[in-house]
Amino acid sequence: MRLLYLVPSVNQAGGVAKVLATKTDYFIENFGYEVHIMTQNNGEEHPFFEFNAQIVWHDIERKGYFLSAIYAYKKQLQKIISQVQPDSIIVADNGLKGYLVPLLIGKRLPLVFESHGSKYVNERPFTFPFLSRLWFLIGIFLKEWGAKTFDAFVVLNRGSAQEWNSKNSMIIANPLSFKSEELAALDAKKVLAVSRNSYEKGLDRLLEIWSLLIQKYPDWKLDIYGTLSPEENLIPFVNALGIASSVRFYPPVSEVAPLYANASVLVMTSRSEGLGLVLLEAMAFGLPCVAYDCPVGPRSIITDGVNGFLVEDGNATAFAEKLALLFENKDLRKKLGANARQSVSKYDLDAIMLKWKTLFERLQ
Repeated sequence: MRLLYLVPSVNQAGGVAKVLATKTDYFIENFGYEVHIMTQNNGEEHPFFEFNAQIVWHDIERKGYFLSAIYAYKKQLQKIISQVQPDSIIVADNGLKGYLVPLLIGKRLPLVFESHGSKYVNERPFTFPFLSRLWFLIGIFLKEWGAKTFDAFVVLNRGSAQEWNSKNSMIIANPLSFKSEELAALDAKKVLAVSRNSYEKGLDRLLEIWSLLIQKYPDWKLDIYGTLSPEENLIPFVNALGIASSVRFYPPVSEVAPLYANASVLVMTSRSEGLGLVLLEAMAFGLPCVAYDCPVGPRSIITDGVNGFLVEDGNATAFAEKLALLFENKDLRKKLGANARQSVSKYDLDAIMLKWKTLFERLQ
C-alpha cells in the first residue's frame, strides 16, 4: 500500500504533527506501507517530532492570493500525484484548499480527509464583525460541501460526526502513542497546560481563570508549554492581571512524559478542539484534567466528576471553583486521576491502527 499525506507542515509542535508521526511510523513498521508526505514552503525541514526515516518527503511552494494560490497548489499537487502514484491520498489540512482537493484533482484515486478540529474552528477573533462573520459562514459552507466529496471523511469522535452530519463520515480517534507505566504522584502544587499559543486554544481564558485563584492559593504555579505567538503575546496580559509571579512559560518539548509525571492537574481552555491529544496523554499518567466543554473534543474524553471536570464553556468562575476543589483535596485528585488512566485504554494504538488498515483496504 502506497499512501500520500497532504499536510501544511510538520516543523512545529502540535497534535496533528505528533499523530502523523505516530501513525506513519506504524504503517511502515507494522504494515509495510510506503508513505509519502507532501508539505508546503519547506514544511518538512527540521520536523519537531521524529518521523520514520523511510518516509519520502515532497515539498511545494505555496504563495499568492486566493485563486492564484489555489491554481498553483493544484498544478504542483497533480505533478506529485503523477510521480508517486499513490493507492490512497489522505488530506490532513484544515485550510480551505484541503476541502477542495477532490475538485482540484478529480476523484481518480481514493481520497480520505482527516478532520482534526471542529467545523466551527475560528483562528482569530472577528476584527470586522459583519465581513468577518460573512467570510466565516462562507468558509463553513465550502467546507461542508467539500467534505461530502471525499470517499471517507474521518472524524475523531461522535460529537464531530454530528457536527459535520455527512454520510461519508466515520469515527477513528487519535491513538495514544505510548503506554505509561509511570503515575503522577500528584503532590506538586503545579498546574500544567500544553498548547500552542493561538486564539482557538484560549490561553487568554486560562490566564483569566488563574487570576481568580492565585490570591487564595499563592503557592500553586501554572506552567504553560508552547511557542509564544507574536499575535497572541500573553506576557503583557499576565503583567496586567498581576499574576506574573505564579505563571511560567516554557518552549514546547517533544518529550512530554516528565511534564505529566511532575504535575498535579492538567487544564484545557480551548475555544474549539477536535479531540485533545494532551488530555489523553495526561490521563494516561493519572492526571486529573479540567477542560471547558468547547466544541467538540473534551466532552468525548471527560465524564464530568468521574475522570475529570468538564466546565460550561466560558464560565471562568466555575472553572476556578473546580481547580480549587482539586487544590484542596489530594484524595479527589487521586480518585479522578485513577479513573482517567483507566478510561483512556480505548485509545490503544494497535486497535486504532487496525481501523485505518481496514479503511484503506476497503477503498481499493
